[in-house]
Amino acid sequence: MTRDIGIDVTPPARECDDEECPFHGHLKVRGIILEGRVFKKYMRKTVVVERDITIYIRKYKRYMRKRKRISVHLPPCIEVEVGDTVRFAECRPISKTKSFVVIENLSRRGGAVGA
Repeated sequence: MTRDIGIDVTPPARECDDEECPFHGHLKVRGIILEGRVFKKYMRKTVVVERDITIYIRKYKRYMRKRKRISVHLPPCIEVEVGDTVRFAECRPISKTKSFVVIENLSRRGGAVGA
């Protein structure tokens, strides 16, 4: 049974028995919601998401590009591959580096869009 997490996202079709899953476990989602591109997927239940940020520097009248990489918990019920765009939300700290959890895969939302 999928529980409502309080955010307007499509719940995953698969079920899982992960305690840190916001849909099937006991993890509560709070705070900010971000989007990014999956950069690495080599750890179990963890992906590294990369966000591109553009900042305007007033002194030089130019824009500066930055990249931020965030470790994010990946529940087994959400299918994600490297290069997919995902939406992730803040939660309580799951480990030393993980304080976010994937809540939706935006690349595969409308069918075979991200294929």
